[in-house]
Amino acid sequence: MDSKFPFFSPLPDFPDDEDSSSSDGSLIFFQNLIQQAELLDTASSSKKNYVRRDRVGGHETLMADYFDENPKFNEDTFRHRFRMSKSLFLKIVSDVEAYDEWFQEGLDGRMKKSFTPLQKVTSAIKQLATGNPPDEGDEYLNMSERTSRECLEYFCETVCKRYGGEFLRRPTSHDVALLYQAHEERHHLPGMLGSLDCTHFVWRMCPTELRGQYMRGDHQYPTVMLEAVASQDLWIWHAFCGPAGSQNDINVLQQSPLFLAQRNGTAPNCPFQVNNHLYKRGYYLTDGIYPTWSVFVKSFPYPHIPNEKKFKRQHEAARKDVERAFGVLKSKWGILNRPMRSKTVKKIRSIVYTCLILHNMIIKDDGRAIAPVHIQDPPVEPVFDDTAYSELIDEETHWRLKHDLVEHLGSLDLPHLEVSSDDE
Repeated sequence: MDSKFPFFSPLPDFPDDEDSSSSDGSLIFFQNLIQQAELLDTASSSKKNYVRRDRVGGHETLMADYFDENPKFNEDTFRHRFRMSKSLFLKIVSDVEAYDEWFQEGLDGRMKKSFTPLQKVTSAIKQLATGNPPDEGDEYLNMSERTSRECLEYFCETVCKRYGGEFLRRPTSHDVALLYQAHEERHHLPGMLGSLDCTHFVWRMCPTELRGQYMRGDHQYPTVMLEAVASQDLWIWHAFCGPAGSQNDINVLQQSPLFLAQRNGTAPNCPFQVNNHLYKRGYYLTDGIYPTWSVFVKSFPYPHIPNEKKFKRQHEAARKDVERAFGVLKSKWGILNRPMRSKTVKKIRSIVYTCLILHNMIIKDDGRAIAPVHIQDPPVEPVFDDTAYSELIDEETHWRLKHDLVEHLGSLDLPHLEVSSDDE
């Protein structure tokens, strides 16, 4: 204690009649105070601040709270905090532990036990679910900020490699048949594959030299875009993340691999029929900004006849699938609804794809998936088809398909689509 400077030591007594000497004494006192503080700060910064963390105690607390035979918190609380059922969470822990040795329990450089797979996955899931900083788990999991950040990065990378092939797959012929059936029963639209739209994620740590590229007039901060296709069960069938936020939906579509399988001949052959006309490919519901392609169906901006008004109502109701999917994603995974702290687009893309995969896994685990079983198609050798692109952008097919869908809806008895006298 004697070696440290007393920050609250009393000022020396100075005569009242000597104002100049009193001022000089006060100045010398504060100069000495600043010098001593600088010396203490230099001495403390040269030493590493080592914190002893009870890893074993953190694991025991986690087990007692959620995973013991009689846990402190029940299944509903677990699902609220981890965004999934306990059985699905334990399956993910087991899979990532077997897939990547980084999640396996071992010994550190001091020959002490490292964090358990349960602690590492819990840290990653908590960061994805809440969007809070990595040091949030220091008090509960006894895990440092750096280790928590590594848990998130390794977890996202492992989940994308382990589950991406199944839960971010393109629709197979089996999936397309189920999607056709489900959408026709729910939305009364034959041949519908899903709804297509884009959303933005705020990028907090965007470098200064890239801010102009990732900013747009209608967004206050730099953003990264995501193009996605969602079906009626909110399953994400297509995801393309990474375009700069200054672009619009058409610019993203021109970069997107959405129709790559159609152009190289590997897409499943799934025709459908509506109004006695046969169409080669399914279609996506879009808003007005998208082009008039044969695989896009847009609403009428100004409907006139009753059938057009019925189609507009049904189109707007069905296209809310992708909007609801975006809302569920951002409300369930808080990291998507808060400014991203990652410093590269690659890491942001990994986080977004991980949230999409977990989103689809939860839908399957809850039994709400339209196509829960992944049945692969026979392998096909990719061959570039010159005529595929011209068929995709064919405007004549677009208008004929739209007319057939209007006539199809008009022939059905759907009271909820009837136009009231107030809307006339």
